[in-house]
Amino acid sequence: MELTYYTTTYKGNKKETKEEHHVFVDDRGEENQLINLYPQITMQKIEGFGGAVTDSAGYVYSLLDDSQKKKLVETYFGKNDMKYNLVRIPIDSCDFSIEHYEADSDEEDKDFAEFSFARVEKYILPLLDAAEASYGAKLDIMLSPWSPPAYMKTNGERNHGGKLKEAYKRRWAEYLCRYIEEYRNRGYHVTKMTMQNEPKAVQPWDSCIYTAQEERDFIKDYLHPALVEHHLDDIELYIWDHNKERALEWAETIFTGETADMVAGLAFHWYSGDHFEALQMIKKRFPDKKLLLSEACIEYSKFAANDYLKNAQKYAHDMIGNLNNGMQTFLDWNLLLDEQGGPNHVGNFCDAPFLFDTKKKVVMESNIAGYIWHFSHFIEPGAIRIGMTRYTDELEVTAFQKEDKISFVVLNRTEKKIPFFLRLDNTCVSLESEPESIATGVIVQ
Repeated sequence: MELTYYTTTYKGNKKETKEEHHVFVDDRGEENQLINLYPQITMQKIEGFGGAVTDSAGYVYSLLDDSQKKKLVETYFGKNDMKYNLVRIPIDSCDFSIEHYEADSDEEDKDFAEFSFARVEKYILPLLDAAEASYGAKLDIMLSPWSPPAYMKTNGERNHGGKLKEAYKRRWAEYLCRYIEEYRNRGYHVTKMTMQNEPKAVQPWDSCIYTAQEERDFIKDYLHPALVEHHLDDIELYIWDHNKERALEWAETIFTGETADMVAGLAFHWYSGDHFEALQMIKKRFPDKKLLLSEACIEYSKFAANDYLKNAQKYAHDMIGNLNNGMQTFLDWNLLLDEQGGPNHVGNFCDAPFLFDTKKKVVMESNIAGYIWHFSHFIEPGAIRIGMTRYTDELEVTAFQKEDKISFVVLNRTEKKIPFFLRLDNTCVSLESEPESIATGVIVQ
């Protein structure tokens, strides 16, 4: 067997990726410094990697010149780089929008005769179309609502939480179906939807509050029946779409009883910390339900914008922990933002894998992009997670197999070089993990 080993470092914030080739030899009985791979132990199947086509991402994309546009979408969705195959798109505006907008704000328009996709056409569809052209096929799309139209809510506005009024529950379900149909009628491949982005958070931007019981009842009494009526029940519906610390409770409420067969899985974010054990418990108790990360980013309100390496390491640590506890799909937040981490209509600036300096007219690749590449480029849709053990928690490891190829990722967040023997079946190879590095090994059997 042969191993190709790719290591990326950012010494002095300068990216360097080196490629090494190794040949396995007979296992000589090494006991120390081992990382073991066990292909006979299989877990979840990967569905893919992607990011969000927001109004803000589309707006910044519109500022790029033609060559910059082509390079960006080729990097994300082409066959030779990050190889994304999914996107997440907000239903109406979110915080990463230039402004508030709704496809239909008319309370009297019960049949959505005035429903308009003009705002989606302005910035979102041009980026989506370019992404699909680079991908060479239709991308899988997941839709997520941040807020119903203001007139449907108890607080009468898109921002600051509020709840969906009882009188408008059926119309909101119909509105969501109308959104799916609009995309599908235009030839887009909408396959997934979350019921509500961050249903527990009263945000200064577009938001709406549900309890787990309210989300369950809305699915049972309104959303699922509407999807069936519109022949959209092939849509995979995901609950929660919020941080991991309370994910188990929502799973226990909605993955049981009448709604058990109405939902495909649980979507989660990363903003409240690791909580990898929550994913593990959900997967153990509900093995047929999918786990999907629907959003992650570095929030400038919490972390330093110029802490480039640490921020990338946070991503890789979370990705490995999520993957090792059942995650099947990774959807990053904005594909592209400006140099401030926006635009954002309430100033909630964040990092993104690529930023565009609007003054210098330069697209900047962040360390985050380089770190995500070590996962998305090598772990292909359909790959199966395999068993793994490691001798130290200073190395974070995950491993996958597809056909005759095994890919494994090794993260070293320490400032020291760490040696290890990689053991597979009755063979072994000696490797080193560089200080503050991420590496991917590819074994062809």
